[in-house]
Amino acid sequence: MLLVASTNAELGFATGMEILRAGGSALDAVEAVIRLVESNPEDHSVGYSGLPNILGQVELDASIMDGKTRAAGAVCAVKNFEHPISIARQVMERLPHVMLAGAGAERFARELGMKKKNLLTDAARAIYENKVSDYPRYNILRELVSRATHDPEIAASNDEYGDESSGRLSKTNDHSPPHGTTNVIAIDLRGNLASGVSTSGWAWKYPGRVGDSPIIGAGNYCDNRYGACACTGYGEMAMRANTAHSVVLYLKMGMTLQRAAREAMQDLRALTVPFPPGMNLVAVDANGKHVGFTTETDRVVEYVFQTEKMKMPRKKKRSIVPLER
Repeated sequence: MLLVASTNAELGFATGMEILRAGGSALDAVEAVIRLVESNPEDHSVGYSGLPNILGQVELDASIMDGKTRAAGAVCAVKNFEHPISIARQVMERLPHVMLAGAGAERFARELGMKKKNLLTDAARAIYENKVSDYPRYNILRELVSRATHDPEIAASNDEYGDESSGRLSKTNDHSPPHGTTNVIAIDLRGNLASGVSTSGWAWKYPGRVGDSPIIGAGNYCDNRYGACACTGYGEMAMRANTAHSVVLYLKMGMTLQRAAREAMQDLRALTVPFPPGMNLVAVDANGKHVGFTTETDRVVEYVFQTEKMKMPRKKKRSIVPLER
């Protein structure tokens, strides 16, 4: 049995490992760990207290995948519900679909009996108010927020942002604002794998922006036969390179886990982006070996893991694959 995750998921490992040791499924463990991160008000990259989009609205993305069946569920651009990972799992288990977006996902959550919640905490709002001025083209933000507050047509709907704001927000890429995610991979007593990813996405993003986290194959992929991979970082890169699936595909081709993950990271070098990017992944093979990789060269980036024989989780330094050769 095994849990592997981004470091912000460590707070949920005791619960996740308890589920696995009791014979629970990898899917149950993944969901339980991620729910605890989503509820953590100190973590501004996920769920409750996540950093908002450019209009000050918290929009959440998540996905979960069953390695045994390769069934998957995902939601994106969800507002006012704390646990997108649980909505995603119910999409997988109750609907003939893989992904629901925005208002549709929110309607589904209401039908499931999930309660709405204001996700923008005072702490996240303070970061939003103080930091957006760091990005020159976001200076229009305060005017947009004011307009959204006073314009009845915009204020009446969470799903319409207005044509005027759309044009003025079209160039919001001259800096790379904060972004973050939580991801968890589990192997249960029966050897089944599951993987899950949840995020509030790129801070100050254009309304409706969706990253790699809910995209199966980009930020999340899981297959009992070969392994699993989940990504964090600048999601647009993982979407263009299909990074999570690439790792699993390279495993299928016979590469070792180290080589498969390194190859997928090196694939990112061919991509051009308009600002300094970054990408991280964690991956596990069918035998329970695990790795973490990052493109970041200026700081130590770790991941966390725990087996059923370990009393406490441990952190391990990720291998570095610079984007520049």
